Amino acid sequence: MTSGPRVVIRAAGPDDVAAVAALERDALGRDAWSESLVADGVAGRVPTTLFLVAVLGDTVTGYAAVSVVADVAELQRIAVTATHRRTGVASALLAHVEREATTRHADRILLEVRDDNAGALAFYARQGFTELDRRPRYYADGTTAIVLARDVLDVSEGDT
Repeated sequence: MTSGPRVVIRAAGPDDVAAVAALERDALGRDAWSESLVADGVAGRVPTTLFLVAVLGDTVTGYAAVSVVADVAELQRIAVTATHRRTGVASALLAHVEREATTRHADRILLEVRDDNAGALAFYARQGFTELDRRPRYYADGTTAIVLARDVLDVSEGDT
């Protein structure tokens, strides 16, 4: 992460809904969740799903949504504002997801990523994810999703 103020990862609250929904639209376009779905998720009305935000100062710089069912943590969303990409925010969010997965007794993390998203694919490869499957025409524009998986690492120590 760049020098300067430290990013704080915490559970999203009602005041974060607009920022998370804006990140959804910016990062995912036609595949973005609606603001009302984000609000339901942040309020805990989407079973098994936890929304986390990365905050720098008073600004939400990223978020993640993870659903943990049985032994699988599915990283449903992770996004970072354009000005804070490649600064460690996504890594900090993923580390917190990892801790949540451990706490909830998951032993692996799954996610889907667009096959044309080279930056995300490189990020996940650096994080130890490997390809499990492909889902043709998964996204609204017909792009294929690559399903990635990784065992949950022991990240119970440390502070993010």
